[in-house]
Amino acid sequence: MAKDPICGMSVEEGPEALRSEARGSTFYFCSDSCLREFVAPQKELARLRKMVLVGALLTVPILALTYLPLFPAGATGYVLVLLAFPLQFAVGSRFYRGSYHALRARSGNMDVLVAVGTSAAFGYSAVAVFIPSAFGVEGLYFDAAAVIITLILAGRLLEHLTKARASDSVRKLLELTPRTAHLLRAGSVVETPVEDLVPDDVFEVRPGERVPTDGVVVEGRTNVDESLLTGESSPVEKAQGSQVIGGSINANGRIMVRASAVGQDTVIGQITKLVEEASAGKAPVQELADRVAGYFVPVVIVVALAAALGWWALGGVSVATSVLIFVSVVIIACPCALGIATPAALLVGTGKAAKHGILVKGGGPVEAASKVDTVLLDKTGTLTEGKQSVLRVVGNDEKRILAAAASVESASEHTLGVAIVAGAKARGLEVGRVSEFESFPGRGVSGRTGGAMVKVGRREFVGLDEGWKHDAHVAEAMAGGNTVVFVSANGESGAIVLGDAIKRDSKSAVEELGRMGLSVVMLTGDDAATANAVAAKVGIAEVKARLLPGEKEKEVEKLQAEGKVVAMVGDGVNDAPALARADLGIAIGSGTDVAKETGGIVLVSDRLADVVGAIRLGRATMNKIRQNLLWAFGYNVVLVPVAAGVLIPFYGVGIYSFLPFLAGAAMAFSSVSVVANSLSLGRMKIGVSEARD
Repeated sequence: MAKDPICGMSVEEGPEALRSEARGSTFYFCSDSCLREFVAPQKELARLRKMVLVGALLTVPILALTYLPLFPAGATGYVLVLLAFPLQFAVGSRFYRGSYHALRARSGNMDVLVAVGTSAAFGYSAVAVFIPSAFGVEGLYFDAAAVIITLILAGRLLEHLTKARASDSVRKLLELTPRTAHLLRAGSVVETPVEDLVPDDVFEVRPGERVPTDGVVVEGRTNVDESLLTGESSPVEKAQGSQVIGGSINANGRIMVRASAVGQDTVIGQITKLVEEASAGKAPVQELADRVAGYFVPVVIVVALAAALGWWALGGVSVATSVLIFVSVVIIACPCALGIATPAALLVGTGKAAKHGILVKGGGPVEAASKVDTVLLDKTGTLTEGKQSVLRVVGNDEKRILAAAASVESASEHTLGVAIVAGAKARGLEVGRVSEFESFPGRGVSGRTGGAMVKVGRREFVGLDEGWKHDAHVAEAMAGGNTVVFVSANGESGAIVLGDAIKRDSKSAVEELGRMGLSVVMLTGDDAATANAVAAKVGIAEVKARLLPGEKEKEVEKLQAEGKVVAMVGDGVNDAPALARADLGIAIGSGTDVAKETGGIVLVSDRLADVVGAIRLGRATMNKIRQNLLWAFGYNVVLVPVAAGVLIPFYGVGIYSFLPFLAGAAMAFSSVSVVANSLSLGRMKIGVSEARD
């Protein structure tokens, strides 16, 4: 059985089933409508890939023919027209469509700038090829139009790839719940698809299985791992009357559960909905070039028309010269360097980040990182290691206590027992054989090992009275939010302190974020005592504890409503809605696939220090982009007046005999300046190594 990635329904796999291949995986669908909804963005992505490839294949020979004498002078122009025509009007057709819609809305954007500039370059060059005497000057601009169209399409391809990955995050959420449930029907247990469950159905959950849907325990006792959903680092004990969440893992006991919510009404269903709404509702980052184009386009058109009509009506120039003035202004204003101003800086910046294990999904996260003023940090798996481990042993003979407890716990499946065994082995202690093992759910375990009867569990279970000489250490450990397991072995008592260890770079990273002028807040689903203890150790003053996934998202919205630019750092399913809602989502690489797919930046390692590097990288890259845009538009500001004819009173219309060459040199200088400025990003320090130290 497979799961429909659109609606979540179980689908029988087989040769007759509706299916589609995407990113190396096969997806199955329950209906044509689900299949069409799935493949629509895939088709658009395929079209963009095709257009970028065709554009690149045509741009290379256009550049070669423009600067290398490969054909006789008279033939080169005709070959260039044949190559440039499909690139301009087929590959670049989306810019004309975008311009149409922008102009209907009475606005200017990048599409208008590209369409006007490349059309002027193509049109002027085509006329110059077929009617060489029309303008009386030489110079073709097919290469400028080709480079602009191809580079900007490549940037849009990157944007669509990022959106496709974001939609995958919702499908990952659906996969957290099992496909079938052990439904109790007429006194027997039958396998039933999860989507067929209805409220009040009773189903069985066996040890090691995921709970199929939200419900209430009606029989049995167990411990449930809810860390993926709530952020709780410790397993939660469940007995009759306890609520369980679909997608959580039943650790060790068999339980019977009555369904309380199914489908979209479950916690997983609500998280999925929150991620979808947050991703859809968050306005896409508008490219800085688009914003500049909104002002630049109308100014250029007005200047070109005014210059052409002015010199024709008042200056007495010919119609051909006035047309040449109009085209010259638009061509010189055509932003060849603008096409690479943003992608060049992004390419260098994100490439440098990747070398440090920081994966950035496009330009949007980079711009967001440069503006962040508030950083929200999850606790479990972000500030801490995300798993229980032995922190210390309390007692007269610490090694003997830990070895005895580990020997008995080696027969247990409890998460804390596994941690005790791992702690003993890590310290080089021998884990012995156990006999007469017994488990007392909710209380502890007992067994005989090395000739001694050993009990491990709660204080009252092991028979340890209040007033134990080590109680001060126990109280200190529990005040720090740690779990304490008591041990008795032939009358000797001890205690094992377990907890979620803080990552060794968390404190230095939090301090560095503070020095960068950022406000740092902890958001966690864990209890307040544990959260406050961790916050005190790493230097975080503000803590929000016991938050459900939707509540974490609301905290993000609240800060955004106050005008804050928010970065959310997390690693779990419970962080996914907040990651999607935040201005910048940063997912710890050791976390779940959902968190990684939802985050705009993914840290391959689980080091919090890389958050510092990611934000510094965003600031540095956006600075380079702004500098590049200044270079890209700088020569336009200088040469547009020249193209508009300010020198005609001094040199006459003869200036247009060298103006095309001047424009070409300016374009080349601007492009080289942009590339060189972007490459300088590779030499700067983004602070990752310093923060790690």
